[in-house]
Amino acid sequence: MNIWLAEIWRAWRASLQRPGFLLLAAGVLALGVGSTAAVFTLIEQVLLQPLPVPQASRLLVAGPRNGDHVSSVSPQQYQHMQSLGGVQSIGLIQDGPKLNIAGDGQPELVPASYADRGLLPTVGLPLQLGRNFSAEEDRPHGPQVVILGHGFWQRRYGGDAGVIGRSISIEGAPHTIVGVLPQGFAALGFAGDVVLPAALPPDSVNDGTNYMALLRPNAGVAPATVAAEVDTRLHAMYVALGNDDWKRAHFGAQPFSAWQHADAAHVLTLFLASALFVLLIALVNLTNLMLLRALSRSHDAAVRGALGAPMSRLALPALAEALLVGVVGALVGMLLAVVGLGALQSHMPAEWLPNGRLYFDAATWLLALLVGLGGALLAAALGLWRGRRASEIDELREGGRSGLGPHSGRLGRVLVVAQVALATALLSAAGLFLHTLYDAARTPLGFDSDGILTFELAPVLADYPDAAAVERLSTRVLERLRVIPGVTTVTATTNLPADLWSGQFNLGGLHLPGSGEMFNTQYRGVGPDFFALFGIATHEGRTFGRNDIRGGEPVAIINRAMAQKHYGGQALGKLIQRGERGDHAGLWSARIVGVVGDTHQFGPLEEQPEVLYVPLAQMSDNAMAIFRSFEPMRFALRGHGDPNAWRDALATAVAAVAPNQPIANVRSMQGIVRSTTADMRLNLLLVGIFAALALLLAAAGMYAVMAVAVAAREREFGVRSALGASPWRLMQLVLRGGLWQIGLGLVLGVGLALGLSGVLRAVLEDIGRGAVDPVAIGGVCAVLAVAGVLACLVPALRAGRVHPMRALRGSRE
Repeated sequence: MNIWLAEIWRAWRASLQRPGFLLLAAGVLALGVGSTAAVFTLIEQVLLQPLPVPQASRLLVAGPRNGDHVSSVSPQQYQHMQSLGGVQSIGLIQDGPKLNIAGDGQPELVPASYADRGLLPTVGLPLQLGRNFSAEEDRPHGPQVVILGHGFWQRRYGGDAGVIGRSISIEGAPHTIVGVLPQGFAALGFAGDVVLPAALPPDSVNDGTNYMALLRPNAGVAPATVAAEVDTRLHAMYVALGNDDWKRAHFGAQPFSAWQHADAAHVLTLFLASALFVLLIALVNLTNLMLLRALSRSHDAAVRGALGAPMSRLALPALAEALLVGVVGALVGMLLAVVGLGALQSHMPAEWLPNGRLYFDAATWLLALLVGLGGALLAAALGLWRGRRASEIDELREGGRSGLGPHSGRLGRVLVVAQVALATALLSAAGLFLHTLYDAARTPLGFDSDGILTFELAPVLADYPDAAAVERLSTRVLERLRVIPGVTTVTATTNLPADLWSGQFNLGGLHLPGSGEMFNTQYRGVGPDFFALFGIATHEGRTFGRNDIRGGEPVAIINRAMAQKHYGGQALGKLIQRGERGDHAGLWSARIVGVVGDTHQFGPLEEQPEVLYVPLAQMSDNAMAIFRSFEPMRFALRGHGDPNAWRDALATAVAAVAPNQPIANVRSMQGIVRSTTADMRLNLLLVGIFAALALLLAAAGMYAVMAVAVAAREREFGVRSALGASPWRLMQLVLRGGLWQIGLGLVLGVGLALGLSGVLRAVLEDIGRGAVDPVAIGGVCAVLAVAGVLACLVPALRAGRVHPMRALRGSRE
């Protein structure tokens, strides 16, 4: 044992005295370990972290099924799931609009949720304080009560346990506080600071799918059984109702955790694949370095073997050095992961940071250590296996000058091909993202976002109950905003021209006069200066003016996409209708007075939606009520100077006309536009980092293998030179062999990239580009080919400079 320990210490001391190889090998390994540890941390904390609810794996989401994903349900669908067999409890929740809160502090505009009394028993979390909604409270026109979110309770009431029974004003109406949610409820992802009773009417026929239904099966009942019964029950309902659209749909159930992280799972799968590719390239590179190390030890090993040293003693120096490389590589890799994720946290979605930050637990450290040690020992073992092919007799006879035999470089050549193939696949994915972002940067949005400041205002329902009252408040607020120094143009609108999916307002049941074909469109109520403020081009007709008022002729403006699709480009002066006579709630008709340019509401790579604009002053009470049940109003200001200088004046201007009216979400329009591509830019950033590592490792690996090959064939090159081969001829010989390997690796890598396109398609299905991009693949092949030539050039130059007499004598440069 002492002999073995001495041997290990001797190997470590030699590595530390001349640390060049240790630093290079550990650095290569650290890049692979660091990327793997970082992605493992993300997956563990985002996807694998158990929900803080009892038997979280038993909690299901039920509703219409789109592939493997279950979406939201309608009140009618939810009520038909009440008597499902094998279900212990069922609950419902909806993230509602932002609501105005007053009392016990300054007025606030806070997010709200609506839930029925079955939700909390289904989730299984006891309340922090108070009680659940009663049956009487969870019905239309029941007593007005509220449950506070845990964070809101802490922020507004300082965690006061005496809050139960107190009153809080919500939209101008007093509500009694009956409970406080537990802290763990926030992990479910529902955003409400206040939770109100859903109060669904019995036997509802509402088929608007805006709610989330959660189920908890009885013990022993499989989720698949529940999913099948949901599908059977809801399908039978629509068949009985004769609903042709819904009876062709499919329904089901899936685990809540899978539903909650469906989008993140696709993205993190891409990151995991990228990290594994980097790790594989790093291990291949490390193996090449170990092969080079084995070559340098071949003569020493031959001498020791001839003196009777067993194979275990011969292998011990290499394995001891690999052990040191593995430990150092793992520690440095973890340091890189900690620093890298720390720098990237500000770019990550909030749902990726359940506790506000990322941390590295014992499992991550153990994984890094196992990957580092396992990879280094495996690379050393492969180096020893290749080194054993060298004949001991040849080594002793030649005095260490023979290098390796003609077949001993086969493994190195295979590893070069593998490196290039893996790098090609990973860089193809990165190139696709880069090409996508380049297209996004060049895509005109259809409006000007520079110098605009926006904010949200939800008129208090008790003070502004109808559309006319909302329009009067908006007019008075705009008058105050105009006098802010530097402001030149202001407007009010139901929706900004870009604001992701939370800013959409779909209006259905539209049709052309005399046409029975119904269609949906984006619907926006806008102030007179909306198009001028946002710089949206007018192609035909006019924009709204001061004379487009309530009681006047109903008018509308549509965008070019809608004009082309439904009017054949001849929309000016035509009518558009919603509903039919007898449909008093939805009947509406307006004359089209203008056609404006298209805007990319949901991001530069999303399809331009069809948009119908109406004057804010002419919005019906029905349309305004529907809009207010989902979204607040938006106000926008443009002027001279820095828009951020107007922030402090906004609340003062609003308070001058509505003292109890809060505002929220003050943002620049440029910030909103950037948010539409935030996820894509994060994907590009992370995949780009992995791709840069892959390119660096692949180039270094190609150089290492070519250096090994040239070193092993130095005697051969000396003989060729002595027989008359020119330096250029020797360089050609090396370059030809290297380029052949690189070419084969590129072909295999392109095939691998095409084979993995399904993984990319799951992530890129919504960005308007296929998962196979010939431009990106062509660019990657060109970059890797250039990197390969440069990596082969130095060894080729070395081969061309081999001195015949030195090589034949065994002297090495």
